[in-house]
Amino acid sequence: MRIAVIGAGFAGLAALQQCTSDTYNDQVVCYEKTDQIGGTWVYREETGSDRYGLPIHTSMYKSLRANLPKEVMGHPEYQIPQRPQSYLTRKEILDFLHEFCDHFALRPYIRLLHHVELIEPAVGDRKWTVKVKDLQRDTVITESFDAVMVCNGHYFEPNKPKIPGQGLFVGQQIHSHDYRIPEIFDNKNVVVLGAGPSGMDLALEISKCANRVILSHHLKENIFTVFPKNIVQKSDVVELTEREAVFADGTKEQVDVVFYCTGYKYSFPFLAETCGIRVDSNMVTPLWKHLVSIENPTLALVGLPFYVAAFNMFDLQVRFILRHWHGERQFPAKADMLRDEAEELAGRAEKGLQKKHFHMMGPEQDRYYDDLANVAGIKPLPPVLTKLHNESSQRFLNDLVHYREDRYYIIDDYNYTML
Repeated sequence: MRIAVIGAGFAGLAALQQCTSDTYNDQVVCYEKTDQIGGTWVYREETGSDRYGLPIHTSMYKSLRANLPKEVMGHPEYQIPQRPQSYLTRKEILDFLHEFCDHFALRPYIRLLHHVELIEPAVGDRKWTVKVKDLQRDTVITESFDAVMVCNGHYFEPNKPKIPGQGLFVGQQIHSHDYRIPEIFDNKNVVVLGAGPSGMDLALEISKCANRVILSHHLKENIFTVFPKNIVQKSDVVELTEREAVFADGTKEQVDVVFYCTGYKYSFPFLAETCGIRVDSNMVTPLWKHLVSIENPTLALVGLPFYVAAFNMFDLQVRFILRHWHGERQFPAKADMLRDEAEELAGRAEKGLQKKHFHMMGPEQDRYYDDLANVAGIKPLPPVLTKLHNESSQRFLNDLVHYREDRYYIIDDYNYTML
């Protein structure tokens, strides 16, 4: 098969590794719009747009350390090299991706500074037309493929909630996508919206420079972390005035900065409507197994689920796709795939989850992994990955200040120990 891979981050590299393995030896081309591999793990000081007028893709900030231990971040066929600490810096993760790329000799398949402008089903056959701009040469080419794996990530299109009074507020408003260093908040009163992984981490980081940090959220889980004295927790911001944030409990705080740590939107600006994919309240649909386009099954969107053991999951998803694309497994009838998606959506709604949570895995991620493996008849992921991921996530909530000092060692497919 001739396969297009869109993006050379974690997911794109996982796709390339399997497509070029001895198992399939497909003809594959990977388009990467930036000048290097690594996706969101590439740190750039710039925000806004790059020299080609394209939005800066990465949301990486300078001091970031992974919020998962390296023991769950490696690849099934190439683990992160041993080192004392479990929680690595952004540079160490990026270095690992370069090592992975070189170990499997993937660079010849990657076209850097190639921006995909449009993907659409070709008229009259079952192929795909991919329109790509060579940014260096300022030329546009159109190529044909049998299948497409979209691996463009989902941490680049800011999700900024609409709050009454945003236009009245005279202070600064910034989304975490554009955050790089804490010094921009020196001696300021900052309200941080959101207590997901980035909101929690960044509230702690900027507290070293800011005068006062108000962590605004609606988490139902208990946060046992003992924060520095200049961090307080409050309910959701429901309104902004010229200089104040108004909270759901009726209280007000004078603030200099509104810091949106409110996550990201799934975005596929290069997919034509005829691809049959839409984003509905941040649920990408219609998809079979959070992965395969039901309208056009030779289109796959790798890496949508979150709160997962990412690199391992990407590899599993790609193996699942290739088994089906190469005829070793057959896709169900369209009606059956649509029914599967509808039943899962209904099941999540019964648990009180909204559409925006459809791709969230978390504590039950092992069910998703096992389902993919069973349906495709492929090697499953070891249960220890979910166990350790869940342990790390709980430690994050319980001791945000110190949890990255934890050190883990995987004993076997089912067990791990803390060193």
